[in-house]
Amino acid sequence: MSGMNSADSISMNNMDDMNGRDIAGESFEGCGFSYTLSLINGKYKMTVLYALANFGVVRFNEMKKYIGSISYKTLSATLKELETDRLVHRREYPQIPPRVEYSLTERGRTLMPILDSMCDWGEQNRLPGAGAHPRKQQVRPSRRSTPGTA
Repeated sequence: MSGMNSADSISMNNMDDMNGRDIAGESFEGCGFSYTLSLINGKYKMTVLYALANFGVVRFNEMKKYIGSISYKTLSATLKELETDRLVHRREYPQIPPRVEYSLTERGRTLMPILDSMCDWGEQNRLPGAGAHPRKQQVRPSRRSTPGTA
């Protein structure tokens, strides 16, 4: 760092602190980023949200077949968590055998620009020779309104 004045030294020391804030006085737990992660964090949550954005109303077994590697128990738990967080709407039809359909809520649809951005980032930053993920769909989530969603 020879040839640098004290102002240069201070700005170099603050490279990681672009906003002039001290991390010691902050908490990740209360920020919006943390909250958003808490809603979409999980092995299959974003996959389920993406599938619902692509296909609209989806039945449980169709979702299981689409994802493939997920167990019935894990899919059920994932859908329940997304429903509790009001990202997914569950509609049950009282018939034999029971029929249950899932769709995005309006709140869930507000996450689609984030998933779109992630898709764009993946396309723009894929390393040379890296193939598409086996479950990747070429269809982008649509902005259409799905009947029967809350």
